[in-house]
Amino acid sequence: QVQLVESGGGLVQAGGSLRLSCAASGRTFSSYAMGWFRQAPGKEREFVASISRSGERTYYADSVKGRFTISRDNAKNTVYLQMNSLKPEDTAVYYCAASGRTYYYYSRAQEYEYWGQGTQVTVSS
Repeated sequence: QVQLVESGGGLVQAGGSLRLSCAASGRTFSSYAMGWFRQAPGKEREFVASISRSGERTYYADSVKGRFTISRDNAKNTVYLQMNSLKPEDTAVYYCAASGRTYYYYSRAQEYEYWGQGTQVTVSS
């Protein structure tokens, strides 16, 4: 079993930056691919970014490509999402997720077994 706890959300002005962290429990963090999703009010949960078990492969939604960077530190059981050049449309609750299965991109919510509680990111104009 894996428990995930997000942190680092908050209020930021458009053009600013935030770094989200997701701390995972357990002894087998490196066995899980990790992903970030977000959900804005009235919208479905959408894929943001994913990273492979080793951290060698990453995949991003087109809406954040070039602005967001996902990374992981397996020694710290932590995955990060660096968000730069933030836009008001980035406002959402951001969720960390873990997948113990094998997929190509880990871009679908159903590919993940464990989820954090979410952290609010609000970007003001």
